[in-house]
Amino acid sequence: MLEAVLYGVAASSALVIGAFIGSRWTPPKTLTGVLLAFASGALISALAFELFEEAYHLGGAARAGLGLLAGAAAFVLADTLLDRYVAGKAGPEQREVAAAGARGGVGWALLAAVTLDGVPENLALGVSLVDGASISLLVAIFFSNLPESLVGAVAMREEERSQRAVLGIWLICAVVLALSVVLGRLLAGPLSDPVLALSLGFAGGAVLASLADTLMPEAFEHGRPLNAFATAAGFFLSFVLAA
Repeated sequence: MLEAVLYGVAASSALVIGAFIGSRWTPPKTLTGVLLAFASGALISALAFELFEEAYHLGGAARAGLGLLAGAAAFVLADTLLDRYVAGKAGPEQREVAAAGARGGVGWALLAAVTLDGVPENLALGVSLVDGASISLLVAIFFSNLPESLVGAVAMREEERSQRAVLGIWLICAVVLALSVVLGRLLAGPLSDPVLALSLGFAGGAVLASLADTLMPEAFEHGRPLNAFATAAGFFLSFVLAA
């Protein structure tokens, strides 16, 4: 269990680092887009060659695929509800609407979005620890958390919140996501291989949906023309770590 705690702290530390930087400095949007593109490539590689591959070996194509689709559906449902709450209507463009809209709620909307994306990622990391540490997934989650918290902290600073308040908010988020890793490890530990396959597939599907809905659109919007190269670089690094 100590391993799960260490992995949770390592993955979530990026939220605190990003919040600290964002509470003092506003980065170019291109930089955050490139970082998100790198994280997207790394997550795709980690999911394909570790998380879903393990689910496939443990439970076969049917169980792994069912878990994958269920996880994606769960994320889409939760994300749609968040969009409706933040912007009053559903749709993939709502985070941009929120960011351009109500001044007092932008930072909180970004925090909610990061938490929604981060919970399945960190649960997946915890589940993956059952059969061996996933360094590539850890690296991918770290590089996805960093730019998201950085942008969120900038938004909160622009809403005239103090540096202490911004850091405190993101520290709480980091603790929640670190606990998600421990929870994933605890829940997956006693599971049989078929059920574990469903769990791994479910976590992978939720992460894949968050990639398609959040990380990759943001990387495409703000990271051009370097987003494609950064995605490939992230994929390669994650593949090498998983090999």
